Amino acid sequence: MSEDAAPDPALSRLSAALGTLPKRGLPPVEHWNPPYCGEIDIRIAADGTWHHNGSPIRRDKLVRLFSTILRREADGRTVLVTPVESVGIVVEDAPFLAVEMAVEGEGPDRSIAFRTNVDDLVRLDADHALRFEQDSEGGLKPYLHVRRGLWALVTRALTYDLVELAEEREIDGQVWLGIAAGGAFHRIAPADQA
Repeated sequence: MSEDAAPDPALSRLSAALGTLPKRGLPPVEHWNPPYCGEIDIRIAADGTWHHNGSPIRRDKLVRLFSTILRREADGRTVLVTPVESVGIVVEDAPFLAVEMAVEGEGPDRSIAFRTNVDDLVRLDADHALRFEQDSEGGLKPYLHVRRGLWALVTRALTYDLVELAEEREIDGQVWLGIAAGGAFHRIAPADQA
């Protein structure tokens, strides 16, 4: 969001709820091209828990720090990258979880913002879209684009809240179920399949 744009009320609510967290920028990992140094025993479990050598990483600040140097490579690998090295890690589902949501307004003017498990604040818009994938039981799992090809799985509780906001729209002759927010219509599925 540009500095000239009006503040997003949903994002402001989540930001206020976070309290006095220090402001931090993200490292420019997209500009770093260090050598790949192989795999490291770090795994992000499907529930969002980070593990090292088979044990959960209990220091939240360390997890938040690592989350800022994540990068998705063109070949699909997820790596931790610094200016001097790049190491591969295992991500079971998505590297982040969307754990909190704020909604302001209705219809095309609706604003939806999310907080991730590592305290990223993300406004749902054309650059930070939702996508829906089918799970192993035939249900749909929503994901939110956070940054640089990295996604957050939306928690089950928030998924129910999102479904409450869904509406039908005809697009190119087909009726879709989706969510209007941030100036975009985020398609869930064709209405006859939802």
